[in-house]
Amino acid sequence: MEEGDLSESLLPLEELAEEEKLSCRLWAESKKLWIVAGPAIFMRFSTMGVLVTTQAIVGHVGPTELAGYALAFTVFDRFAVSILLGMASALETLCGQAYGAKQHHMLGIYLQRSWLILFGCVILLLPIFLYATPLLRLLGQEESISKAAGTISLWFIPIIFSHIFNFTFQMYLQSQSRNMVVTYFAVISVALHLFLSWLLVFKLSMGVAGAMSSMILAMWIPVFGQFAFVIGGGCPETWKGFSWSAFTDLWIVVKLSLSSGAMICLELWYNTVLVLLTGYMKDAETAIDALSICLNISGWEIMISVGFLAAAGVRVANELGAGNAKAAKFSIIVVVATSLAIGVVLLAVFLGLKGSIGYIFTDSREVADAIGDLSTLLAFTILLNSVQPVLSGVAVGAGWQSLVAYVNIASYYLIGIPLGIVLGYVIDYQVKGIWIGMMVGTLIQTVVLTLITWRMDWDKQVELAQERVNKWFLPETEKSNLG
Repeated sequence: MEEGDLSESLLPLEELAEEEKLSCRLWAESKKLWIVAGPAIFMRFSTMGVLVTTQAIVGHVGPTELAGYALAFTVFDRFAVSILLGMASALETLCGQAYGAKQHHMLGIYLQRSWLILFGCVILLLPIFLYATPLLRLLGQEESISKAAGTISLWFIPIIFSHIFNFTFQMYLQSQSRNMVVTYFAVISVALHLFLSWLLVFKLSMGVAGAMSSMILAMWIPVFGQFAFVIGGGCPETWKGFSWSAFTDLWIVVKLSLSSGAMICLELWYNTVLVLLTGYMKDAETAIDALSICLNISGWEIMISVGFLAAAGVRVANELGAGNAKAAKFSIIVVVATSLAIGVVLLAVFLGLKGSIGYIFTDSREVADAIGDLSTLLAFTILLNSVQPVLSGVAVGAGWQSLVAYVNIASYYLIGIPLGIVLGYVIDYQVKGIWIGMMVGTLIQTVVLTLITWRMDWDKQVELAQERVNKWFLPETEKSNLG
């Protein structure tokens, strides 16, 4: 055989070897991705299931109660959740990069520091729940809806305290790919919530009080379970007991928590502003009911993307902490492609469902028809939401929270909301106009984050991660324990 013929015959073998190598890398990365994303998605589905089940049950109590729940949930609870979740997401950067750098002892210390910071934050947030009715009146909402929302807001107080531990435990456990335990407790909480809601609301006729009592218990069950798992020896490498070190060097966590909080808050408050704007429209009760239900349906889907957000944050933080720039880039490609593929499938599903989905949440024909009218916009919002949160997860893993906060301000508050106001009120597209503005803002944010991620110097990001390791983790020493 001639030398040229031999080289030509070897070429397909080399290409085949490269294909096999790539497929092995894809399989290995996908396994790492789903170890974090699978439990995170299921847990968030379960949490969202508790919230949306409660909304569906309250909706069958009455339209005013449904509108009151929608305002209490979307305006006040989501406001608090955005702050707490945003500040807790600092643990994704801190714990993820510490775990990648093999500074395992620091994960438990950062967990305790985050508890202290978030507890103080909840205390500062309490007045908005205590004075929800006058706040809504001040914002110009209808009197009957404001009263109902004020009563329901008081029931959310125990729930926001549970978020302190739920959010931080989730970040802590998923950074070390040990979050499967969260799934087990989520299953228990959802099952119990469904049973208790049926018993208290439909059998014992307790109405809103029955639905909210069941919801509180469902939110606290995972907290007690995760406490028992971690403190009982489930994470021996990263939990060394309660430590006085949790009370020192808090500024590092506070600073990153504030930038993380700003990034998440600017995203989640976007929906809150939309609901408030809807409250000023003609037939506000129907409009609020329809929009809040559509946002919660979108919220169900976005739980998948938020699961991938968690996976992206963990994988990027772990690889940057370990000094692997190429592995971090490969992780980003795999997680974005996976989430986008799921988004395309869900787009087709929701386009097919159209107006029939509204009757799951309400007996009102007017509200169900309004939901059907928004269904096409809802379907394309779901597609956008399959990419945008994942890119935010990349930002969390790399520690770019401040940069993303500026992107959110420009895309949401300088473009999306003003455009929604013009389309909704000036051009009189009503709720559709507000939603189109929301979609345009989300689209712009997605494009900008894609460009930032694509053009980022990942070798430089590894250097920055190593600087953080030296600054944040290595100087720490364990101090005397409390117990």
